[in-house]
Amino acid sequence: MIMNLVTVQKVIAAASLLIAVTLTIVVVAKYWNFSSSNSAVRSAAVTLEAKPSANAGFSFTLLEEPRALPELRFVDGEDRALTLADFRGRLVLLNIWATWCGPCRREMPTLDRLQAMLGGPDFEVVALSIDRQGAPVVKAFYRELGLKSLSVYADKSSRVMRQLGVVGIPTTLLVDRKGRELGRLVGPAEWDSPELIAFLREHLTKPNKPHASAPIQSTEDQTQQKDQ
Repeated sequence: MIMNLVTVQKVIAAASLLIAVTLTIVVVAKYWNFSSSNSAVRSAAVTLEAKPSANAGFSFTLLEEPRALPELRFVDGEDRALTLADFRGRLVLLNIWATWCGPCRREMPTLDRLQAMLGGPDFEVVALSIDRQGAPVVKAFYRELGLKSLSVYADKSSRVMRQLGVVGIPTTLLVDRKGRELGRLVGPAEWDSPELIAFLREHLTKPNKPHASAPIQSTEDQTQQKDQ
């Protein structure tokens, strides 16, 4: 009777151990799959940032039809309240950026030169910072880089970013004279390049009709092509 009791206890202990080991294997397997999936996503993000290309979402994507935009609120360099509606009647290049964003910092001088070349009653670059410190940090950044043509615009709440569905910066929208989105580009670009100047001038002459255009490449793509 004692032997039978001992045997039963051993069987129960062995079964418990087997169940514990099985559960451990299941948990480890699930964690491994989850970690592998996250690692793949992180790797893809790093690759996209390090090697942007026209085929990786860095082309200017034009919409088939202009899209209405929500009411976007922000302030200028004097802390005056503005909305995107204040720019009605002009073609607007709305650039969402921040001073802490490396690619943004690199493309800002090209946006400044673009504003100097095309800016006026028919066109404006609205470089809208999402820095939490607001306009003062943008002014300091402009002084640091010697930017003279761009005006200061800021949304320290980052609400505009959420309203537009922006998931990364820089992101740039082309907005027609009626305040509707014509298309957008995700990632940096050489905004004063001949290709982009021609692209924007085409829309200045025909502001309400998006046209199919050759892919507009990022700054790094253009640099790589020049090196080749």
